[in-house]
Amino acid sequence: MSSGAGPLTLPALFSYGLFGLPLAMLALPIYIYVAPFYAQRSSLDLAQIGAVLLAARIAAAFIDPALGAWMAHGRRSYAVYVGAALPLLLLGFGALFHPPTLSHGATLAWFLAALLFVYTAYGLAGIAHQSWGAALSQARAQRARVTAVREGCGLLGVILAAGLTSVLGYDGLSLAFAVCLLVTGALLLARAPRPLLRQGSQALRAGAWRLPLRQRAFRWLFAVLLVNGVAAAIPATLFLFFAGDYLRLGHYAGPFLIVYFCAAAASMPAWVALARRFGEARAWGGAMLLAASVFVWAYGLEAGAAWGFASICLLSGLALGADLALPPALLAGLIGAAGHAGRHEAAYFGWWNWGVQMSLALAAGIALPLLAWLGYVPGSNKGLPALSVAYALLPCALKLLAALLLWRAPLQHIYSDHLEIRPCTS
Repeated sequence: MSSGAGPLTLPALFSYGLFGLPLAMLALPIYIYVAPFYAQRSSLDLAQIGAVLLAARIAAAFIDPALGAWMAHGRRSYAVYVGAALPLLLLGFGALFHPPTLSHGATLAWFLAALLFVYTAYGLAGIAHQSWGAALSQARAQRARVTAVREGCGLLGVILAAGLTSVLGYDGLSLAFAVCLLVTGALLLARAPRPLLRQGSQALRAGAWRLPLRQRAFRWLFAVLLVNGVAAAIPATLFLFFAGDYLRLGHYAGPFLIVYFCAAAASMPAWVALARRFGEARAWGGAMLLAASVFVWAYGLEAGAAWGFASICLLSGLALGADLALPPALLAGLIGAAGHAGRHEAAYFGWWNWGVQMSLALAAGIALPLLAWLGYVPGSNKGLPALSVAYALLPCALKLLAALLLWRAPLQHIYSDHLEIRPCTS
């Protein structure tokens, strides 16, 4: 099935986008739940968990560009790489959240190995899926719809993972993840529209994996991604600690996440409409300012402030919709403006995912050991002021810096539905 030149229908969009649901069901546990999971169910302390997360995410950050370059060098369709990732994702999830009973040192090694395995499988599937979507269309309205449907399905996966974990625990989540992965993977491979790849030039020359970094606009957009990613990853890493120890509302953690991600899903159509009218960059910058102006109020909350924190989750969730839908659409437009559409998406998304992983690595590798050094101890009253500053104020400062970088970024040339595609010389 080919995407063709016409508009993508909703059935076609959902056949493609639904695969984002199980990927998000995996992403939520490995980015939010995994640190508290191992803190509570193993002998590892917070500094050790943070060190393992830092090491694994830095390694994953370098694995992703290598995967992107490998895929860009090949002449296989993105569907081949998705199919190869399916069994790896199943094995990795089971190893990470169902570890055997081991000694302290062996548990540390198992944790690191399982994380690396999961990150590699997730990177393979994610790069292939994102590249597939970026190659489907270069019309501005179409590319925003593609990313919005994919990320909207991802938000449904996040909500489902949060709800299942709260009600059924990790056993129920594992079973649901396996079913969703296999069903949506089969739908993607059998029914999703296939991008029209340019014949005769799919492969990159040796060394051309650096092609994205030669684009000035990509370097600017990549810097925005890094700063904004750290701003988002710090509260994600500290969420369960803040809700449980600072607010004393750990039993409401699942509902808070559901409110947050439901708000993001509901905001998707509005952000797509704003991007169509004002451009993806302006809409995204506005969302960053909204997020900072709302989230800063988390610093003033007191223990038990359930309604106040729920309101912050709701309003900051609205801004999250832009964070999810608009940056990949911007990148798709940049790839088209550079003349690399239909050929080199994997190289771009390899570096893009490198930035995402580095953001997560910095958030976990800096925030958790720093909090331990400042005296914060999970499950106690020690170091709570430091936890509040790290959770609420630091991300807002980084959001404002990301908005400033985005405002200065040279991205105007990607705002045409009739891009002048330059010949690719790499």
